[in-house]
Amino acid sequence: MMSTKMSVALCACAALLAVPALAAPPAGEPVVAGPPGKTAAPAGTYNLDKNHSTVVFRLSHMGFSRFTGGFDAVDGKLAFDPAHPAAMSVTATIDPKSLHLPMPPAGFRDTLLGPNWLDAGKYPAITFRSTKVEMTGPNTAKVTGDFTLHGVTKPVVLDATFNGGYPPNSFDPGGARIGFSGHGVIRRSDFGIAYGIPAPGTNMGVGDHIDVTIETEWAGGKPAAK
Repeated sequence: MMSTKMSVALCACAALLAVPALAAPPAGEPVVAGPPGKTAAPAGTYNLDKNHSTVVFRLSHMGFSRFTGGFDAVDGKLAFDPAHPAAMSVTATIDPKSLHLPMPPAGFRDTLLGPNWLDAGKYPAITFRSTKVEMTGPNTAKVTGDFTLHGVTKPVVLDATFNGGYPPNSFDPGGARIGFSGHGVIRRSDFGIAYGIPAPGTNMGVGDHIDVTIETEWAGGKPAAK
C-alpha cells in the first residue's frame, strides 16, 4: 500500500464512464436529498454500489509529494436509519490484491503486496466494522470502528458526511439510493507495517501517516413499478 515509487491517483472517472447512466427522473417524480432526519430514503439495509464508490490513500514520499493509490475490490453493507442516525452501522471489506497503481514499474505492485508491506497472501482482507456513530452536525458524524489491516485490529475514527438520498423510484434500477463521504488518518506502523518509515528528524523514506478518502453510494430496496 505504501512505497517510495508510489504514483498517480485512481482514475475513478473511467470506472464511472463504464457504468450505464441512470435514466433521467420522469417529470414530477421528486429526487429528495438532505440530512438523515429529512431525507426520503427509507431505513433498511443498503449494499455498497461498487461502481460508484472509491477508496483512495495518500502518504508522504520523502516530504516531496503525497503519492496516491487505491483499491478496486471494495464491498460493504450499511444499516441505515435516518430517524436514529446514531444507531446506524456499517461493515466494509477490501481485497488488498485489488491494489490500484496506474502504470507501476515492473514488479512494483508485487513488492507492495509482499511481506514488507501488505503481505496479501497471508492477510487476504482489510476490514472495517463500526462500533459507534456520534453525530457532529445535521449531516456529519464521527464513526468509530474496528479496522483490521495486515492482521492487526485497532480502533479508528472516520469523519463521515451524509450527501443525501432518495426512495425507490422508477428511474434507478438499484432502488433507494444514499451517499456518504468519509475521511480518516491511520498510522501504518500501528498495524505492523513499518518498512521505509523515515528516521526521526528526516523525510528520507515513506511516511507513517496514511490519509484515506472514501466516496460511497449505497443502494437498497426495490425500484418502484414503472
